[in-house]
Amino acid sequence: MKQVLEFLGFICLVQGVAGLIHEFTDWHWGLVQRVGFLDGYEIYASVTLLVLAFALFAVAESRTSG
Repeated sequence: MKQVLEFLGFICLVQGVAGLIHEFTDWHWGLVQRVGFLDGYEIYASVTLLVLAFALFAVAESRTSG
């Protein structure tokens, strides 16, 4: 379970960073800008993904390995 949480946290972290990079530099990569209902809210969604990533890392760290 710990590895699954870390993997999901990593995916959220990468997508959050990619969304912010897309908004500030117009590099076209990441999934946040491709989701239609997030039009106009890409920065908020990216920051939310970053917060979720750190929360997932914290939960994974509190779990025991066994």
